[in-house]
Amino acid sequence: MTKRNKIIYWISTLWLALGMLSTGIVQLLKVKENIEPVLNLGYPIYFLTLIGIWKMLGVIAILIPKFPLLKEWTYAGFFFLMTGAMFSHIVAGNPFKEIAPSLLLLTLTVVSWYFRPVDRKIMTVNVGTV
Repeated sequence: MTKRNKIIYWISTLWLALGMLSTGIVQLLKVKENIEPVLNLGYPIYFLTLIGIWKMLGVIAILIPKFPLLKEWTYAGFFFLMTGAMFSHIVAGNPFKEIAPSLLLLTLTVVSWYFRPVDRKIMTVNVGTV
C-alpha cells in the first residue's frame, strides 16, 4: 500500500468513525432536536436506539485490527444505513442540507472501503495477469 493510499484510508476512516460515533451517541441519547425529524420521516423513536447501537458497534468493528469479514459486513451496513437515510430524506422532500450529512458519510464509507489495507480485506484479486 502506498503512503498516499494509507493517508487517504486513515483520514476517511477516522472521519467516518467520528461521524458515525457522534451521530450514534446523539441517536442513543434521543437528543430533542433529533426526534422531530425522525418522526417526520415516518420512523418510530425506538429506531434511534437501534441505529445508534449499530453505528457504535460498527465504529468498533472498523477500527479494531483483523476480522476482515466483520469489516466487510460493517461497510455494507454503513452503506445501507446511509443510502436508506438519503432515500428517506429525498422521499420526504427534505432540502439538500438535510441529505448532505448522509451523503458525506456514504462517501467516506466508500472511500474507506476502497482504500483499506490488504490485511483488512477478505481476499485480493490479481487483475491483468493472464
